[in-house]
Order: sequence, then C-alpha cells, then structure tokens
Amino acid sequence: MNFPGSGIIKGLAVTARNALGSYFDRARAKRLITRQYPEERPVLPEASRSFPFLIYDNDDPERGIRCVACKICEIECPPQCIYIELERDANGKSLKRPKIFNIDISVCMGCQICAEVCPFESIRMDNVFEKSNYDRFDSLLLRKEQLLKSNAYYRYIKPTECAETDAIRLKKQKSKSEVVA
Repeated sequence: MNFPGSGIIKGLAVTARNALGSYFDRARAKRLITRQYPEERPVLPEASRSFPFLIYDNDDPERGIRCVACKICEIECPPQCIYIELERDANGKSLKRPKIFNIDISVCMGCQICAEVCPFESIRMDNVFEKSNYDRFDSLLLRKEQLLKSNAYYRYIKPTECAETDAIRLKKQKSKSEVVA
C-alpha cells in the first residue's frame, strides 16, 4: 500500500536502522565509519577513472608517444575538451605525432569515450582524482608534457587492463610484420 510520503518514511527507517545498528552490531559498525580523508587515503579499485593521460612506450616520451594525432578522440569528445595539433617538419610533412595535445579538465566529464575510440591505445584514464586548485583557468588545462606517462605507470595503476592492451598491440605488430614479410 503506497500513500503520499511513504518513500520518505521508508528512507528514514533505513537511515535510523543503520545509525542505531552501528552502535550494537560490530560488522555494521566497520561498514559505516567515516574515513579521515587526507590522512587515510582510499584504496581505489582498478576500474576507477578520473582524467585521461597519454602513454609512451620507451624511455623518451617525445619519441615513444603512441598518439599519432589522428584527432578521433578530439572529434568524439562530448564536451569538446581535447585540442590536438599535428606536428610538422620544416617542409610541412606531418610527423605523425601531436605538437600540441591539451585537455581542459575543468570541462572533462571523465566519460572515457576518448580512451575507447583511440585506435592506437594511446589515451587511457588515470586514477588521480585530486586535481583541485585555486586557479580556474591555466592550471586546469593539462598540456602534452603533463599528460605523458609511461607504460610502466599504466601497468602499475591498472595491471589487468594494461596486460590486455599490451597483448592487443603485440598481436597487431605481429600481423603487420607478417604482412610485410
């Protein structure tokens, strides 16, 4: 039987049961504690995500960057917070890497579409969520140098996902080498 206000009463009953039960039931008390945040950091699950970052493979971030500036992530980004400019040599020929790769994290909604549409597995989602600061503009615009992180870092924060990505990339490299041979 539903009457007006029954949802509010049910919600208050659940709240009261949890609040009072935490004083008597030890298992429930452990579940309902408040974490003292800056001192006690939460252990984030592997599937957590915050903002995108770019992956590079070898020791040199500029030469090992996976991104080829295809701009698919820029096109597919719903809030349009990604800006990419292709790097060119003195003759105007493209070098297949980004000269400028900026992400405005004040606009980014962390939807992970950029990471999903990237055909080169070069953009992934980070676990770092503490990006707040006092400046509303320039410090919330992450540039290529700030976005570049090694594949070892990616393997550290998301080992399962990285192993799958590395297996896919290795399979693609093997198929390319078989076609060439």
